Amino acid sequence: MFKEQDFDIIVIGAGHAGCEAALAASRMGFETCLFTINLDTTAQLSCNPAIGGLAKGHLVREIDALGGEMAKITDRSGIQFRMLNLSKGPAVWSLRAQADRSLYRAFMKQVLEEQPRLHIKQAMVERIEAKDGRVHGIVTSLGVLYGARAVIVTTGTFLKGLMHIGMESFPAGRAGEFPSITLSDSLRDLGFQLGRLKTGTPPRIDAKSIDFDLLAPQYGDDPPVPFSYSTGRITNPQLPCYITYTNQKTHDIIRGSLDRSPLYGGRISGVGPRYCPSIEDKVVRFAEKDRHQIFLEPEGLQTSEYYANGISTSLPYDVQIALVRSIEGLEHAELMRPAYAIEYDYVPPTQIRHSLEAKAIAGLYFAGQINGTSGYEEAGAQGLMAGINAALHLRGKEPLILRRDEAYIGVLIDDLVTKGTNEPYRMFTSRAEYRLLLRHDNADFRLMDKGHDIGLLSGEAFEAFCLRRSRLERERTRLANERIKPGDALNKRLAELGTTPMPEDCVLEKLLKRPQVGYDLIMEFAPAPEEIPGDVQSLVEIQVKYDGYIKRQVELADRLARYEEKRIPDGFDFSGLPGLSREVVQKLREVQPRTIGQAGRIPGVTPAAVSILLIAAEKQWRQSKTS
Repeated sequence: MFKEQDFDIIVIGAGHAGCEAALAASRMGFETCLFTINLDTTAQLSCNPAIGGLAKGHLVREIDALGGEMAKITDRSGIQFRMLNLSKGPAVWSLRAQADRSLYRAFMKQVLEEQPRLHIKQAMVERIEAKDGRVHGIVTSLGVLYGARAVIVTTGTFLKGLMHIGMESFPAGRAGEFPSITLSDSLRDLGFQLGRLKTGTPPRIDAKSIDFDLLAPQYGDDPPVPFSYSTGRITNPQLPCYITYTNQKTHDIIRGSLDRSPLYGGRISGVGPRYCPSIEDKVVRFAEKDRHQIFLEPEGLQTSEYYANGISTSLPYDVQIALVRSIEGLEHAELMRPAYAIEYDYVPPTQIRHSLEAKAIAGLYFAGQINGTSGYEEAGAQGLMAGINAALHLRGKEPLILRRDEAYIGVLIDDLVTKGTNEPYRMFTSRAEYRLLLRHDNADFRLMDKGHDIGLLSGEAFEAFCLRRSRLERERTRLANERIKPGDALNKRLAELGTTPMPEDCVLEKLLKRPQVGYDLIMEFAPAPEEIPGDVQSLVEIQVKYDGYIKRQVELADRLARYEEKRIPDGFDFSGLPGLSREVVQKLREVQPRTIGQAGRIPGVTPAAVSILLIAAEKQWRQSKTS
């Protein structure tokens, strides 16, 4: 075996998790090496050419607030931006962007290559070297050993990846790329339990063969709202998506071909994503529906490929052609790339800590789809946190662990570590108990101080945030103290808005609390003494209108935080507690919760069991203090 060199941190895989992990580690001052099977597919948008969406957009904003890269690259490559759910409350507003696939990959690769202390190598990693419960490096397929004090595994769908198109199956990590075979065996040899998951993609269609006149266009917002707080404005040309639907003929074609489906023929053993099923799954499970929506999404400014979002499938190629051509507007469609399903190994995430470090091996971290998640955004968030915590680990400092009331990233990681997953995990706003605290618009207020403290946010970005925060605080103070007197013009406007006239003067905040009154009316009749940017105006209005609800969620979070602060002693013997069932003891042993709060979120651990655990843990704390 030939040893080339040592690094502080090694990252395996250059997908969205790997890119964020490598950038974070190197920006925090550590010599980092990013290994990838193919340099040309770095940061590949391997499924849909889009970033964000419901809850996922929150994750992207949080990545940006902590000093990550995904939001910036999306803004540079975005070709359509839409704020979703504006007809609902601000807790569930979420940004989504179509990205130019080639531009996204190129911009991220450029950032990686220009980053000081970050080395990039094209190589197949075959084995992780560990001894005495600590990681020491990796070995490539060429027999080259690279030493490291920490290793972050972000292998996506490549671990023993197996692609299916109809009844044909072949090893692949993605279409046209080799899988990683022996690394799975290496993880098993190190004592990790592995599972099997499945995901898939729809076909890509040549724009020249689409009859767009028969389709409904869907345009983005004008002007587009950027993802990153550091982006001034979006400069790329913006393109529409197009909407069409499957029909009864499509469904008949699918039903008649189920015997040729690897999903229904038993060839696929991995569990697929519940919330993003294949079109054959939709037709079978929702037989009462006579159509399913399809979004035709442009893959970029310089390509004619369109992504047929909504008809992910693993049916044979001839069936794919028939079902696509049965759809209105696609009667003459030419498939540029076929759809496929892919199975891959993952590491059930109850085997890792909230820091994303493996419980069994110090210095070994897992992030992204290897932890059972789906989506670029979930991967990027985990990669960023793994990179941060690997760096903090080498500094000898405590890991950065975000609480459930601080970030969707905190919800994501806590769900994975505490509950595990046996299907691809996808983030939803409904997974968060504190949705009104974790809004899309306030990620910087929640997380930028943390990003600055660990050294990932530049002085310029942090200074801009501090200015934004001080403007908001001054305006909140003004609204709470400045009074406005009723007058004919003001009462006339209030009547036009459908609300009662003002009988007497009141503070501006009280007027703004009225559902019918917007911040624009305040600025019309009582303008601020300084310029208030539009995004700060929106934030002020949300804080004022939802003040009571926000305070109640803060109070609830503070009450529950007491349980998060009650640490369970290391090496605690759960089996020695009378009153706990064997099932509860087994779950506690498997997860090894850090706190009483985490123990209470483990499925199957009852409130009565939490009470028993709390009493026992407090008894052990008292004994340790007196001894």
